[in-house]
Amino acid sequence: MASKKPNAGGKSGMNVDTALVRELAELLNETGLTEIEVEDDDRKIRVARGGGSIVAAPAMAAPAAAPAPAAAVPAPEAAPAATPAADHADALKSPMVGTAYLAPEPSAPNFIKVGDTVAQGDTLLIVEAMKVMNPIAADKAGTIKAILVENAQPVEFDQPLVVIG
Repeated sequence: MASKKPNAGGKSGMNVDTALVRELAELLNETGLTEIEVEDDDRKIRVARGGGSIVAAPAMAAPAAAPAPAAAVPAPEAAPAATPAADHADALKSPMVGTAYLAPEPSAPNFIKVGDTVAQGDTLLIVEAMKVMNPIAADKAGTIKAILVENAQPVEFDQPLVVIG
């Protein structure tokens, strides 16, 4: 958290609670959220994800000489797809922000694999949002051409998940 604390010269400086920044960054990862803001008394901190990294910045005005540190988060691995994401305009997309799971539970086999034939309404994967498991069903019958997400990967609203051909 950002707080002003007098230093030896009597000037006011910024003290950043890096443990809280890291904790908020982990919370973003776990929930699939893109930003979170917390406030107590006269302090406020906002942590936001953008472009595969998490950046922490104080929500109140701060001197330019004292930027908040950034907690690096590894970017999700690219899905094993042979074609660019732009070619997946017809892919089944996530209806919500959350975490994608390819199997009903950790020890179970995945719902689908590339090459499987599915019927409309078959469960393809689960998106967990706010501790609720939401089954994602096939919007049409066909063959699984590509799975565009990894197991336990955070997903955004309208992110392509699966290509059915």
